[in-house]
Amino acid sequence: MQTSPPSLSIWLASLAAAAICVVFLISRVAHSGPEVAVSFLTAEGLEAGKTRVRYKNVEIGRLEKLRLSADRTHVLAVVQFDPSAKRFATCDTRFWVVRPRIGMTGVTGLATLVSAPYLAVDVGRASTLCNTFIGMETPPSVARDQNGGRFVLHAASLGSLNVGSPVYFRRVQAGRVLNYSPSRNGVGVAVDVFVKTPYDRYVTSRTRWWHASGIDLRLDASGLRLDIPSVAAVLSGGVVFDLPATPASTERAADGAAFALAATQAEAMNHADDGPAASVRMRFDGSVRGLTIGAPVEFEGVELGEVTGVDVGFNPKDVRFDMVVTLDLYPYRLGRRYREALGHGSSEAGKALLHQLVAQGLRGQLRMGSVLTGQRYVALDFFPHARAASIDTRRLPVELPTVPNTLEELQDQLANLVDRLDNMPIEQIGANLNQALVHAQALFLRIDTELVPQARTTLETAEQSFNAANATLQQDSPMQTDIRRALTELRRTLASLKALSDYVEQHPESLVWGKPAGS
Repeated sequence: MQTSPPSLSIWLASLAAAAICVVFLISRVAHSGPEVAVSFLTAEGLEAGKTRVRYKNVEIGRLEKLRLSADRTHVLAVVQFDPSAKRFATCDTRFWVVRPRIGMTGVTGLATLVSAPYLAVDVGRASTLCNTFIGMETPPSVARDQNGGRFVLHAASLGSLNVGSPVYFRRVQAGRVLNYSPSRNGVGVAVDVFVKTPYDRYVTSRTRWWHASGIDLRLDASGLRLDIPSVAAVLSGGVVFDLPATPASTERAADGAAFALAATQAEAMNHADDGPAASVRMRFDGSVRGLTIGAPVEFEGVELGEVTGVDVGFNPKDVRFDMVVTLDLYPYRLGRRYREALGHGSSEAGKALLHQLVAQGLRGQLRMGSVLTGQRYVALDFFPHARAASIDTRRLPVELPTVPNTLEELQDQLANLVDRLDNMPIEQIGANLNQALVHAQALFLRIDTELVPQARTTLETAEQSFNAANATLQQDSPMQTDIRRALTELRRTLASLKALSDYVEQHPESLVWGKPAGS
């Protein structure tokens, strides 16, 4: 009986084993999910063969191996998905490591203290597949399958905002801050926010946004104002949005719509229904101490605008320095009839109306807003007896005429009165009258010898009157003494008013508490 050579049997056995391995590999590839590589800065918490891949806490794969990149700057985590998780390899899928994290917005990943850290996945929406990804070092603020809207806020500064800071609507958390970056022009920052459903329908073209990152304490002409947000907003920063009292549109803003992010609620809501601002200037020839940027401008008790700048201006014509105050006025606050008189915003109609108002005595005046704080405000009012003034509406900003306040006006009047009395030649007038009376007295003596007895009684009466007048106009007479005394008292009054004005300006609280003893 012949047998095959041993080498042929070994060869056939090896071929059969190889065929079985190929079939096994083909079967495994056909029944396994895609394999992808995810790049991280560090492999902290990751372990090949043990770390699981999860989506909404459901296991969909595992970490097969870890290796360093060619430039040794990051780590590549090779992930093997389950066969049912093929769609998780889309190019916009996000990966991050879930581990315990403590931040200003809260504590996350506490469950990994008992179990091991794992890789979390947020599935993308792209149609193409990729095999390399860049992992996120922090969890995303919003999952892609969460309904809502994304908007862009432009602010002067970031404040205490950070990725994940809350977004509030009437003290209810309605979303989160997604990201931030410098504005394209380099001025300010752009903040990306997400507002979840159903709160996103309150984001319209009229919505106002402001920072809720701290305690707003203001001491101004209106007194003391204190606004305290929620504790979470104080600790982690936050953004608040709301609608003005009379919203004009109820249509939801489109995704990506841009809004201005104000520093405070008052700033955000202040000009919600005011229309365009008109910038004007006023020139004051006295001290503007106590007038600050943001101080109100009032017309008959209605806040018509605010102060935006206080500067010193040199007047070369009179060789003196004036205080130039810049204001933003909102004429639409004067009501519907005023807007109609403007011709629905016609600039020529507005200029003509402004000329007419100034001719009727419209002036600006500095007034004390709070005696406790010493803060001042600008009042617009009509002064029918004010000195005539004109304005040049061709130059922008328009400069409105002003009048001094009551105390300054009283000082000016007393100063003018003293100057007039100083310029009166009282002694010369008295000397001239005295000389005339001497001649008149001589005349009376001469006539006395020539008049008939019947006219003597009338003459005596006239002589007595002239003698009284002569005595009155003598240098040491009571009349001149009274005039000099009155002039001295006026000078003292003027000096006292000047001292009072300076003291009240430096110590406005004295109007309430009085002047301290010994001062």
